[in-house]
Amino acid sequence: MSGDTPLETPFTQHTGIRVPIICGPMYPCSNPELVAAASEAGGIGIVQPVSMTFVHGHDFREGIRLIKSLTDKPIGMNALIEKSSKKYHERMEEWVTIALDEGVRFFITSLGNPRWVVDRVKAYDGIVYHDVTERKWALKGLDGGVDGLIAVNNRAGGHAGALTQLQLLDELGDLNVPLICAGGIGAEQQFAEAIKQGYAGCQLGTRFIATEECSAAMPYKQAVVNAMESDVVLSNKITGVPVSIIKTPYIEKIGTKAGAFARWMLKGSKTKHWMRMFYTLRSAFQLRKSSLDEKGETEFWQAGKSVAGIHQIEPVDAIINRYETALKGLNR
Repeated sequence: MSGDTPLETPFTQHTGIRVPIICGPMYPCSNPELVAAASEAGGIGIVQPVSMTFVHGHDFREGIRLIKSLTDKPIGMNALIEKSSKKYHERMEEWVTIALDEGVRFFITSLGNPRWVVDRVKAYDGIVYHDVTERKWALKGLDGGVDGLIAVNNRAGGHAGALTQLQLLDELGDLNVPLICAGGIGAEQQFAEAIKQGYAGCQLGTRFIATEECSAAMPYKQAVVNAMESDVVLSNKITGVPVSIIKTPYIEKIGTKAGAFARWMLKGSKTKHWMRMFYTLRSAFQLRKSSLDEKGETEFWQAGKSVAGIHQIEPVDAIINRYETALKGLNR
């Protein structure tokens, strides 16, 4: 392959994109303009349906149509398939159906058995990748029929895994499906290194918060730019399982550990779902408020350890173009 040709991987073949970069689904930061910008620049933007509807106030179908009015390139959708409630599951089924109706053919499933999503998407010749943090979840995802895996490592934002980038590659590398590195990719050199190691692509979230197209408030974006790796800590007070956030005075005040009653609830096979739902609903409002708060008074901001490589707020296309150039360098 010539040095002027971007590196093709099984992931770019699956999606029909030019650069093997996913603008990862983020609550609350995945606004339509950001999703569209990532796809238009050569990667693929992923719709996060709760962010689309609850945070940014779009009807889901109209939100997808807004994105498609801004780009004719492929986009994807994130389906969170954890069985938290019958009503939520029905809503997710509706969103998947709408996405398929509107031409979406790439889906990322998270937090559950992906089989029902796979069955629906395969009827449209679509592709499904599944979020995993270790081999046992990868095997369950493959049993569910997925085409690839999003390998979420211990440097990721959101629900980080426990294993390193290389440990996950070692655990999952023999499964004969494309692997996407998710976590810790804040600079183009890290991106190129992940591809060189054997990953078929990378999923970036935090890097795309500090962009002109992201609708997050400026204090949030600036916090991402200013933060060091040591400023990113894990809190189990957001969803009941560890989530990566920026350590701020507000976070230091409220703490990052669940209380005694919450810990007891989270240990029960039945009660853990109720406790997680309580945490999730409470945090959903807090995260929405803080992400849009231009005064920066709440300081409740999710981010991964990739903050170490993020030094300025940029347009999305400038980031993806720079990463693409790094890929071309691998071929020389």
